[in-house]
Amino acid sequence: MPDANVDVVNIKEVVKEKYGQAALRVTSGGSSCCGATAAREFCDPITSNLYDEAQAGQIPEEAMLASLGCGNPTALAQLNAGETVLDLGSGGGIDVLLSAKRVGPTGKAYGLDMTDEMLALANENKRKAGAENVEFLKGEIENIPLPANTVDVIISNCVINLSADKDRVLREAFRVLKPGGRFAVSDVVTRGEMAPEVRQSVLAWVGCIAGALEENEYRGKLGAAGFEQIEIEPTRIYRAADAREFLSSAGIDVDAIAAQVDEKFMSAFVRAVKPKRAQEACGSPTCCN
Repeated sequence: MPDANVDVVNIKEVVKEKYGQAALRVTSGGSSCCGATAAREFCDPITSNLYDEAQAGQIPEEAMLASLGCGNPTALAQLNAGETVLDLGSGGGIDVLLSAKRVGPTGKAYGLDMTDEMLALANENKRKAGAENVEFLKGEIENIPLPANTVDVIISNCVINLSADKDRVLREAFRVLKPGGRFAVSDVVTRGEMAPEVRQSVLAWVGCIAGALEENEYRGKLGAAGFEQIEIEPTRIYRAADAREFLSSAGIDVDAIAAQVDEKFMSAFVRAVKPKRAQEACGSPTCCN
């Protein structure tokens, strides 16, 4: 069921438009940063300095410039040689290409994206990187175009918060993971209650078009989808001062709402595991289709 009080169609179209624009800016020599009108300083400290120089040297520059993430799941997720990895909302392909190197030639890295411009950029980055164990798929994270029980690890970088139906995303992630498979994503998460107008404005800064879950709600949705061993580890915690310019431009008195904002918005690494017994409970490897 879609999240409450959201326009599913409108959100999807806004995401497509903004991420399509981001891809086109990269191909025309610019960089992407949270939508067409956002200034670079509005995106710091969220999208900056997520990848170290060693990682940057492994992939085409355009993949780095196209990154709109809030974390670095490839640095935090456990990836082993020969495994199959799926990146939900793969954008320009940065996390797919980095994952492909870690799983090696006997492994496979899929990227899933619904935006034609990002897919074109990702495939060009794949060509430049000479990555033969990479495949980019067109589709939506609410309807993953892969069979059940075929993926070892699901990663994602600040994309699940954009979905208007997160329950379905998590159910789909659970379906395509093999029993014992790992869910290891970076996402924007909130902590505790706050005034709706404050939440809306800060999320506009944090994720541009974000609908971040409160951390306990995230845990609950993962559990409802069937996941176990659920962990949420903050990687960057944001302060009101980080968003002062953006919030002030939106007519918000930052000093007045600081107590509602400080340390209540964060990028986090979200981990969970599909139980190994899931296959046994189904009765066959394909029953969850």
